[in-house]
Amino acid sequence: MQVFKFGGASVKDADNIKNVTAIIASQPKAPLLVVVSATGKTTDQLEQVALQFVEETGKAFEALEKVKENHRQLLADLFEDPAHPIFDEIANSFVEIEWILEEEPQDSYDYLYDQIVSLGELISSKILATYAAHTGLAVKWVDARDYIFTDNTYREAIVDWDKTAEKIKRELPAVLENYIVVTQGFIGSTSENFSTTLGREGSDYSAAIFASGLDAQDLTIWKDVPGVLNADPKWFDRTELIPELSYTDAIELTYYGATVIHPKTIKPLQNKNIALNVRSFLNPEATGTVIHALNQGLPVPSFIFKVNQVLINIQPRDFSFILEDNLSHIFNLFHKHRIKNNMMHNSAISFSVSIDDTGKNIDNLLDELKQRYTVSFEKGLELITIRYFNQATIDRVLVNKKIIRELKDSYTCQLLVKNI
Repeated sequence: MQVFKFGGASVKDADNIKNVTAIIASQPKAPLLVVVSATGKTTDQLEQVALQFVEETGKAFEALEKVKENHRQLLADLFEDPAHPIFDEIANSFVEIEWILEEEPQDSYDYLYDQIVSLGELISSKILATYAAHTGLAVKWVDARDYIFTDNTYREAIVDWDKTAEKIKRELPAVLENYIVVTQGFIGSTSENFSTTLGREGSDYSAAIFASGLDAQDLTIWKDVPGVLNADPKWFDRTELIPELSYTDAIELTYYGATVIHPKTIKPLQNKNIALNVRSFLNPEATGTVIHALNQGLPVPSFIFKVNQVLINIQPRDFSFILEDNLSHIFNLFHKHRIKNNMMHNSAISFSVSIDDTGKNIDNLLDELKQRYTVSFEKGLELITIRYFNQATIDRVLVNKKIIRELKDSYTCQLLVKNI
């Protein structure tokens, strides 16, 4: 039993969908479930639709038309017969968004976001499943919302693991005996049957959920990189492929911001001892990286870069210390505004944190913090994390940089820096 996950880049156009279908067709005759993301930049475009709708700019339908045109062209490139039923099926899918846009926005932005943006995965998976069947593969499309059940935390939904695992285990194995199953990443549903999303880039997590529920042999995430590299090629000209790494190191790397794998993906696999392969859809013959139970560290230092960081420094206004009551209040505010801490440091009278500059929610956070504390902040910083560091690796990343904060433990060094 295998699970494959294909991201947006792997299905961005007709040639890529044909390539994905060829990869699926080349697999041995064994049960296979395929999780697919929205095509290309569709999620970004649908986010704009949701934003234009909520802000009532009058441009929501115009933004949606761009998404529809992209998919019409994709279908025309894949299917010669314009009367093929998939054309009407995809058009009808977009009608679901149009129904939302025809009303005045009355619900919360997060709820409306999930109802609109979730359509990207539903549409892409229908196109892939239909094309794969068109080539002769025995494929069945299933709706992930019938299997992944969540609470009502829209945009960051929390999975009901017991209910989800029971439904997957009870129904899908019988389907997989006769079909390759194609389903969606990123989405789930509430007990009221409203669509939810699992957080940006959450399709990896969806694949891990299905793999765990099915007790899969392994999960393969197909990317446009050779596997897990020791640094993002955007930052380093010379990167190294890591052939294998432990679950622990993979969790640490994703926690600190490595983007090749979604942070929530690893733990469900580790709990079931399911191997995770990261392979290239551009070179499917290459072995890539395997993440599994391993009692050794990384063979090379790994670098993670996060730009657009904000350093916030918080101090009590009175003569008190930064103790449990203040820290509890501060962390509750971070949770309220959906802000993740990337680096933290506290002393007796101050607490400082580096966070992503995500815009308005940070301004709202700062306003609330200032009601109780003395707050200062600095924007435009960069956070560099080195896993298995040494002095040479630190020197390598500090060219023309000034250190603002530095944290080290036995294996990891974090440097908050700015350009000089």
